[in-house]
Amino acid sequence: MDDTRVFTLEAVNAMVPRLSEIVGKQLERRSAIESLLTQLGRKLGDVPERLVLDPSDPADVRMLKEDLVVRIEEYQASWKQIEAMGAVLKDPRIGLLDFYGTVDGRLVWLCWKYPEREVAFYHGLEEGYAGRKPIGASLKLRLLN
Repeated sequence: MDDTRVFTLEAVNAMVPRLSEIVGKQLERRSAIESLLTQLGRKLGDVPERLVLDPSDPADVRMLKEDLVVRIEEYQASWKQIEAMGAVLKDPRIGLLDFYGTVDGRLVWLCWKYPEREVAFYHGLEEGYAGRKPIGASLKLRLLN
């Protein structure tokens, strides 16, 4: 955990507008990918486990696979961009991100979920989303630097 980036509440909240923009696009990308996979599944009889670009595929199937490959690469690259900002991706289906922070000297997750306007919850490192606790006014004062 030597390379763990620990954030203040205000630092994460300063990123929320950019995170909202990127994660919103990610959720749209995911929806489009799922739709295209459904189309591909109808054409092939089942959704393939892997996308293999096969020159012998009919032109419409080949185009669909090529489109999917590009979209999936964009999708993965954008999550890597978010992770480079210091986020830990917890659930890409709902846009759930955590950032390391501290509360009363102990390491916690500052928890943000699309489309929340700010980080309003935290939880212990061993707790999941269900363990989120609200960041009330007194805790907010202790978290702000």
